[in-house]
Amino acid sequence: MEMAFRKARLSDVDMMYQVVNEYAAQGLMLPRARSTFYEFLRDFTVVEENGRFLGAGALHIYWADLAEIRSLAIVPEAIGQGIGKALVQRLIDEAMTLRLAQIFALTYQPGFFEKCGFQRIGKNALPQKVWQDCIHCPQFPDCDEVALIRQLDN
Repeated sequence: MEMAFRKARLSDVDMMYQVVNEYAAQGLMLPRARSTFYEFLRDFTVVEENGRFLGAGALHIYWADLAEIRSLAIVPEAIGQGIGKALVQRLIDEAMTLRLAQIFALTYQPGFFEKCGFQRIGKNALPQKVWQDCIHCPQFPDCDEVALIRQLDN
């Protein structure tokens, strides 16, 4: 399989919205409004094969040393082919290029991120995330997502 990575385009929003919210309907991730994909379009990287959308994920910067991988979703028919792990590595590489010291994720799929070198932490270790985003979430303060972090070697 010849995967290609690129920054997201406006034409990718419908697919990103669809795949994320299909997983959200299954309780596997939090839903996202379509407007969120437009607002944070520049955070997203898309993975494709021969022009076919396979998935996307965002690297969102919170602070001088901290970013989050979020809205990471691979189309169901491409699961199990290493695409998600390759996309995470691409986002880690982007974070390292920016000289970020650490990257985190909040997820219902902690095992996947642990396989990518992340370690579990308490959400209280991420006050930037909690007070910027989580406080607006309908699940706050009873969020059951798992927080994980990975230190980056820069």
